[in-house]
Amino acid sequence: MYKIKTLNEISPVYKETLTTDSYSVGANVENPDAILVRSADMRALELPETLLAVARAGAGVNNIPVEELARKGVVVFNTPGANANAVRELAVAALLLSSRKIIGGIEWVKTLKGQGAEVPKLVEKGKSKYVGPELRGKTLGVIGLGGVGVMVANAGAGLDMNVIGYDPFITVEHAWMLSRSVQRVASQDELLAKSDYVSIHIPLMEETRGSFNAATLRKMKKGATLINLSRGELAVNRDVLSAIADHHLRAYVTDFPEDELIGEKGVIAIPHLGASTPESEDNCVVMASSQIDQYLRRGAIKNSVNFPDCELGDIAGHRVCVLHANVQGVVGAITALIAASNNNIGGMVNRSRGKYAYTALDLDDAIAPALCGEIQKLDTVYGVRCL
Repeated sequence: MYKIKTLNEISPVYKETLTTDSYSVGANVENPDAILVRSADMRALELPETLLAVARAGAGVNNIPVEELARKGVVVFNTPGANANAVRELAVAALLLSSRKIIGGIEWVKTLKGQGAEVPKLVEKGKSKYVGPELRGKTLGVIGLGGVGVMVANAGAGLDMNVIGYDPFITVEHAWMLSRSVQRVASQDELLAKSDYVSIHIPLMEETRGSFNAATLRKMKKGATLINLSRGELAVNRDVLSAIADHHLRAYVTDFPEDELIGEKGVIAIPHLGASTPESEDNCVVMASSQIDQYLRRGAIKNSVNFPDCELGDIAGHRVCVLHANVQGVVGAITALIAASNNNIGGMVNRSRGKYAYTALDLDDAIAPALCGEIQKLDTVYGVRCL
């Protein structure tokens, strides 16, 4: 039986996949084979030697020590697209809230309490202060055309906006999902110069951290609105506030409130509601649970952030799965050890991603007890499983 530790309150829908006959799941599980996590910070945790996989029920993995776990032979998964619809809906709300002065109008109406029969007249007299432009005909620029970005771009097109998108790494799958009315541009600078609203949908990495700084903001169209529902650290807050004060930016909508942003003119700070729907939470847990199940039982990898994806069928006989460095000679050393154990390789899959690689080998005969240990001793091998 496999043991799964949960680090947050997790939707019970995991029980559909991680069934009680094969899995023990809970917050108090010790020496787990896998961890199922949402937002808990794992970077300072002491992780057990038994750990084989971590599944993040969500897209971002900045709460997980991804590189450290890779070197320990632990596969880290996320759930891209599981919360895409929830974020798309919030992006539409962000467009409306930033354009139509809805929040200011609602707060003003509260001040009319107690005016009795005069309220309707006061509303008609004062509503002109909260006039805001329609979205129709305005240009929405979407940076990052992954699962979420594509849905936001298509939603903008559905609102009769002129939508342009930029993503040099768009996949064929996401390109097919993109509305024909969405125009792709050649550079981010072109998108910034043309857009009335810019919505960011890129991951937080070292190369993207703080990328929406003073230099980037100056390239935006004067009077534009910046929407950040991806990660707060993508933007430099002081530079955003300066751009608003200089009337270069009209507004900044963020799903990641910080003290310096709260209450500032032109800033709409949403309390991280992007994936806060019951449907989204369930979708993320279902996907994360499936990824754990497929990896532990079959060695299949899907939606990993530190090792390559590797689709594998059911195990017909015996399978050896090796996580290793993507360097010359490793596969040869592995197959030589298998040959020395008098076993035959019936099938093999090798996949690589950057400096990491994954090799799965189906063997004809039972695996010799010492074989996994011998493979693990190879200098460039991070982890071995014999299934």
